[in-house]
Amino acid sequence: MNKSLDKKVWIYIFLAYIFSIAMRLIWVYQFNGYSNFIWNDQFMINTNDGYFWAQGARDLLSGTFTPNSLSPIDTATSVVTYLFAKILPFSFESIIFYMPAFLGSLVVIPMILIANSFKRVELGFVAALLACVAWSYYNRTMVGYYDTDMLNIVLPAFILWSLILAYKSRNESYILFTALEIVAYRWWYSASYSLEFAFLSLIVLYMLIFERKNTYIYKLLILMLFAMMNLPILVKLLIIVLVYGSYKKVKIDSYVFYLFGISLVLFLFFGGFDPIWAQLKGYVFKDSVKIDPDGLGLHFFSVMQTVREAGKIPFEIFADRISGHKITFLLSCLGYIMMIFRYPSMILGLPMLGLGFLAYVGGLRFTIYAVPIAAFGISYLIFFISDYLKKFLGKNQNSFYVSFIFVSVCTVAILYPNIRHIISYKVPTVFSKNEVKVLDKLKHIVSREDYVVSWWDYGYPIRYYADVKTLVDGGKHTGEVNFPVSYILTNPQNVAAKMARLDTQYTEKAFHYKKDDPAQKRSYIENMTLDYGFKDVNDFLSSLKTDIKLPEKTRDVYIYLPFRMLGIFPTVARFSNLDLMSGKSIRKPFFYQTNRYREKNGILNLANGVFFDIQKGVLKVGNQKVPVKNFYITFYGKNGKLVKQKKSLNQNSNISIIYMKSYNTFLVLDEDMLNSLYIQLFVFDNYDKNLFEPVILSPAVKVYKLKI
Repeated sequence: MNKSLDKKVWIYIFLAYIFSIAMRLIWVYQFNGYSNFIWNDQFMINTNDGYFWAQGARDLLSGTFTPNSLSPIDTATSVVTYLFAKILPFSFESIIFYMPAFLGSLVVIPMILIANSFKRVELGFVAALLACVAWSYYNRTMVGYYDTDMLNIVLPAFILWSLILAYKSRNESYILFTALEIVAYRWWYSASYSLEFAFLSLIVLYMLIFERKNTYIYKLLILMLFAMMNLPILVKLLIIVLVYGSYKKVKIDSYVFYLFGISLVLFLFFGGFDPIWAQLKGYVFKDSVKIDPDGLGLHFFSVMQTVREAGKIPFEIFADRISGHKITFLLSCLGYIMMIFRYPSMILGLPMLGLGFLAYVGGLRFTIYAVPIAAFGISYLIFFISDYLKKFLGKNQNSFYVSFIFVSVCTVAILYPNIRHIISYKVPTVFSKNEVKVLDKLKHIVSREDYVVSWWDYGYPIRYYADVKTLVDGGKHTGEVNFPVSYILTNPQNVAAKMARLDTQYTEKAFHYKKDDPAQKRSYIENMTLDYGFKDVNDFLSSLKTDIKLPEKTRDVYIYLPFRMLGIFPTVARFSNLDLMSGKSIRKPFFYQTNRYREKNGILNLANGVFFDIQKGVLKVGNQKVPVKNFYITFYGKNGKLVKQKKSLNQNSNISIIYMKSYNTFLVLDEDMLNSLYIQLFVFDNYDKNLFEPVILSPAVKVYKLKI
């Protein structure tokens, strides 16, 4: 590579990187000055999981760490953020907000370097422009999307680059680069194993078909295997350096096959296939109910059934997320196939493309992996046609201009739907300013050892802003841990309060189980059942209605009830609306929320085929008519106090309607939902003074302290 080409490559990288950053600043421009998204004079982040890594970085900066707080102080994202915060002259909030944009945009570097290895740097430039703004990649690397995704494609793109260079040049330096990149990728993202394994498998397949006696391929595989082993990072780095050093000795070629055999045995010994199977079970082979095989054989609802990113998606969304438009996507696939025939080493991109295609059956989150490869495909097709035009027109100045205009127009055409998406994708921050105010106030009330009970969606932000423990969060939300929290939120106050105390104490107790204690393998609810002398969970839950003896109180418990939970309350209820012994649903709770309504001639249209005859007190849902028991109106008076009004209609009914005037929201719900802890404490401020006491009562969030 000559110096002029070096300069050209870096110019293209710089331009693509600036373009990527500029596109991500559109969101900042759109919400500039919008105070509801700002805390500590900076925009808040817009992904729940980001608060997990932020908690770890925060604790590293403060030098304090609460035992069993689940703070990720040893994770790469938190450590890198900590280092940035120590070095850069910006606030912590600014760093975590802008990190995704600046790190995610780095994907343009390996893409342009890959194209440069084919001596088609312009092809890489166009591909990089598309990849950095493609729907799914932008969505997961935009400003505020502070998560591992900001490097989850950058690092494998670098692995692809070094593998292609290794294939083309047979230079041993690229073997070392590949191994170090794999180590870095695993350190950054623990679930990177699937993609690493796919790269490895493809190279093994190539070796078996074409070059079974090529020592260079074996050397590459050996270092990849060592890099992928489940060993401490320093141990892996030491092994890689020592093995790579041995490659410099001429005689090593005679022993490379034995060394490959040893590395393969060690790879299998350290659970080579285990992570693959775990990923497939989690995202492909999903069951609605998970069975706890130990003890009572309890059945729990699977959280994967409620996670949108793990569900099957329509083809149009699938194509849009990868390329911005289904036509662009289809042409990208054609272009990639053509590119493989022209540059065979691009077949190494199949693992990323294949993992991206898994999104069609396994969930939209995977589409991000296919973005760079698809971008290469459409870019190659554009330049293939451009080259044909130049040949057709002959080598003259006009052919150059025609080719340049063609490439420019095509580039704008493929970028346009993606940029349009960026402009319209006005995703909000995780919490509003008013919600964070509540948590900041709570932080000065609670102890770091206290627990806040809320749904798992809010676990990480609660821990970050209030510096307190939670029962569930974005990483701890399996069916067995969700069941008690769901039970607390959706049951009457008397049994909910007991479960809150039980679940808190059993959560703490689990941190101190010995390795050989059978209780550590059982769910909290099963341990409660057995400890109270029951063999049937239903009998134990029934006992909560009686005056049972609760565990000794070791810390305070707070109940966090946000208005935003109304939107997911039916989903929350699903996790405890289950007979754990049989796996069957217990009841069919009725809950309907809407802020779309209009009144005409005494008929209240609540949207979606739901009507309420105000005069007759009758609710019509589709073709079914149901009398309404009570009609409630709640609103905040001038003094900020909640005002409640009730009109009795038909006491033989099981359905009530609540008009939350201050929220412009109607609720239609049955008695079970009406009497739930969440509805009574948040909607009505009706709390049992023997069980709870209000701590913070605001329209956005209400926090109560458990008194038992």
